[in-house]
Amino acid sequence: MGKVSVIIYITVALLVLFLISHSPNKHPDHRNHYRRLKLRSNFKFGRDHQHEPVAFDPLVADMERIREDRQWEKEYIQHEHPELISTHQDAPGHESQPEWEDFMDAEDYLNDEQRFNVTNRLILLFPKIDVDPADGFLTESELTEWNLKQAKKEVFHRTQREMEIHDKNHDGFVSFAEYEPPGWVHNLDNTSLGYNMGWWKEEHFNASDADGDGLLNLNEFNDFLHPADSKNPKLLQWLCREEVRERDTNSDGKIDFKEFFHGLFDLVRNYGEENHNASQSSDDLMEIPAKQLFSELDKDGDRHLSDVELLPIIGKLHPSEHYYAKQQAEYTISQADTDKDGHLTLVEMIENPYVFYSSIFSDDDEDDYEYHDETTRAVEFNFFSSKYFKFHRISNY
Repeated sequence: MGKVSVIIYITVALLVLFLISHSPNKHPDHRNHYRRLKLRSNFKFGRDHQHEPVAFDPLVADMERIREDRQWEKEYIQHEHPELISTHQDAPGHESQPEWEDFMDAEDYLNDEQRFNVTNRLILLFPKIDVDPADGFLTESELTEWNLKQAKKEVFHRTQREMEIHDKNHDGFVSFAEYEPPGWVHNLDNTSLGYNMGWWKEEHFNASDADGDGLLNLNEFNDFLHPADSKNPKLLQWLCREEVRERDTNSDGKIDFKEFFHGLFDLVRNYGEENHNASQSSDDLMEIPAKQLFSELDKDGDRHLSDVELLPIIGKLHPSEHYYAKQQAEYTISQADTDKDGHLTLVEMIENPYVFYSSIFSDDDEDDYEYHDETTRAVEFNFFSSKYFKFHRISNY
């Protein structure tokens, strides 16, 4: 069955290439209007709460990880070992130049049509995504699972990198004594805003310790760094307690309706909604659904929400990678689903390559690409297609 699917995909791709190569709507002189592929730079040293979309193509994601690792190493030395920089002023400069040249080589690779061909990549990746079932159509569910797989790989890679730093004795575990909070924590005192809500606290560490041995293995450490994606009930309960501590303005240990309405309800209501404008809905209009939800959560009827009662909505207060993967899948389909039937074919993907590689296009060229009509689709496809339709060694990604 798998071989049959591959043959079908290749046959369809060859047919599309043939039709477009004989299309009268060719405009080779428009090549300068295509945007250059660039590797993203989303790295920020420390805990970055802004979620970035994962790269659709695993090959591009690997390139971005290599770049991020180099940036991370440089920032780590600057933050944690500044004495190395002050002692060896020449070293960083001499080392950074070759790294930048290597990075530019990677971008040149992405923009070399013979080595990295977007059409070939989409043809190669399509059957890897079209698995449930393998019917020649990509559903939102299949795209979500694909995005989630790429995101988990990215998250786990960053966890492994952090593990190497905090596992002082290199035994494959991190103890609380080994884990050091970020430098700015040391400047806080018990009265500082947010001091008691620190993710670096021992309570968080113990909640992440699923087997209770006092140490965090790699999976537990991954949960520690990314609690929203954990299935550990102790850790999810810790997240609920953190919400109570953050929203409990009168310090009574629970959330009353006022604290819920002005602190949590908007987050729950807007879960899954894009481009929401809070000004469109007045407090008076929202108070009724807010009271209804509050009542549903208030199981003991004491007119307050405990940390246990927040558990049903904690996933909406702290969205997981699955949430973002689904959003990305919905957006992809909305942009590339030409016939609006709710799923994608290989032809639709090939006709809309920018949808899948848009996150790595240069912003500098945004003005050079302002329209997508039937004529420009043909030009786009010709630009990204290879003359000889050949697969390269990178096809194992």
